[in-house]
Amino acid sequence: MAKWRVRPGSIPAAPEQMAQTPVAMGDLPKGQALRRVAAIDIGTNSTHLVIAEVDPVLRSFSVLLTEKATTRLGDRDPHSGDLSPEAIERVLSTLRHCRDLAHSYGVEQIVTAATSAVREAPNGAAFLAALQEQLQLTVDLVSGPEEARLIYLGVLSAMTFGEQPHLILDIGGGSTELILADSHDARILTSTSIGAVRLQREFCQQDPLPASRTSFLRAYVQGALDPVVSQARAALKPGERWTMVATSGTAMALAALAAAEDPKPPLRLQGYRLDKERIDQLLQRLLAMTPEQRRGLTAINDRRAEIIVPGALILQTAMAMLGVRELVVCERALREGLIVDWMLRNQLLGDRFSYQSTIRERTVLHLARSFGVDAARAERVSRHALSLYDQSRGLLHDDDGRGRQLLWAAAQLHTCGKSINISAYHKHTWYLIRHSELLGYSQIEHLMLAAISRYHRRSLPKKRHESWQLIEGREERRTVTAMALLLRLAAALDRRPAAVIETIRLHRSDANPELEIELVAAASEPGELAVDLSLERWSLRSCGPVVLEALGLTLRVREP
Repeated sequence: MAKWRVRPGSIPAAPEQMAQTPVAMGDLPKGQALRRVAAIDIGTNSTHLVIAEVDPVLRSFSVLLTEKATTRLGDRDPHSGDLSPEAIERVLSTLRHCRDLAHSYGVEQIVTAATSAVREAPNGAAFLAALQEQLQLTVDLVSGPEEARLIYLGVLSAMTFGEQPHLILDIGGGSTELILADSHDARILTSTSIGAVRLQREFCQQDPLPASRTSFLRAYVQGALDPVVSQARAALKPGERWTMVATSGTAMALAALAAAEDPKPPLRLQGYRLDKERIDQLLQRLLAMTPEQRRGLTAINDRRAEIIVPGALILQTAMAMLGVRELVVCERALREGLIVDWMLRNQLLGDRFSYQSTIRERTVLHLARSFGVDAARAERVSRHALSLYDQSRGLLHDDDGRGRQLLWAAAQLHTCGKSINISAYHKHTWYLIRHSELLGYSQIEHLMLAAISRYHRRSLPKKRHESWQLIEGREERRTVTAMALLLRLAAALDRRPAAVIETIRLHRSDANPELEIELVAAASEPGELAVDLSLERWSLRSCGPVVLEALGLTLRVREP
């Protein structure tokens, strides 16, 4: 039976997850087996299910399945405000399906939350009692601030905040949550009773909206948001700037509409950047459309087409009031926050700061494990690559530090394509990374990481390669080329199952454009012969032609 209580208190940060094939249960030591949990978010417009597999070692979670149904619980009786019998039946049917699906995955618990539609309905308590009686589901009716807290946890599981405060805006069907938070804690958690469904039901009887009604709605939204916007501004420190993050249906729908018009649409919307000018243009077009024309937009579904205009008006007005010119889309929200909260309450997360600061590292390690990468060898290649990076600044690269992080991640993942095909594994590695979810990375960083792994062997980048075409910026291409060369050298040094190299030393020549590398063997056991590194030196020399072609440098390997 699903039963849980919200634990109040400080808001901890959360780890990341990877939406990949999970490690088998039997692959972990006893006491460290993967655990499965399901979360259900009963919203005003939709009901969401997520089934996750929690790794107690990495303290992260993988999403195994997500489901969404447009249940329209917010279609309440216009006179009494009660949840309508039709809406209740839609939700009951959906929850029965979600419950059975979760049980088929062997989850140990189903955590469930209901939000504003149930909070405000006079028959909300009776509805929750019916869920308990008919489906044996105990649903927590969360308050507005608690809904904001869970959204914050969900966003933290997908993004790294660094030292900059982030303003999270979640436009739901019945309420809008505004959260100001940094990597340490949430500063404000607010919930306002305006939402896309609520505005559509109460103020959008005419469609398309007349100009006068549009102006009225903007003023209405501004009045509703004014107290929380003032609260957010007051919570900022002098000189602080924020990043705006938008979650849930309205933001995802607008991002999908914008992305569909991009020359190279992204595979996913996580991290997609949308500026206010683009939002203004989209809203202007949506306001001029009939309901039938909006339903014809392939980027959004029919129900979202009904409520996209009031939702977009909330977003546009909020950005104008906050003086924000751009937002970042986050695919995670309350339902993932429920998973993180469950992990916290089951002591599966530790220090709140350390997990927020290591989102990138944990998502990479999680992905490497899911593809069966040899962890020991990947760690050796990473160590070699970073040693080469640190010693070759000004010769092989002029990176400012960004490439170092990508180089480490690429070294951890560069062999994941071997699970598909040995001979061309670098190409399969690119495909797997490209189509995986890497939390904490921007879209361009994701593409760069995949390309670095792709070009660590065989040919240098060519114009016809898709992996190269996707890297459009000159600086980004320069970074990919340099980091891929470093990874190529590091991978060339790992030819045996056991570690044999203790130290790599780079020697520069001021007179000639050349790079000389010296290898120092690992210490041997007493009575054993010193390790012969002839194989590694030969492998390293094979990289010479590529280094010469790419950088015009002669590569020399120092003999003992």
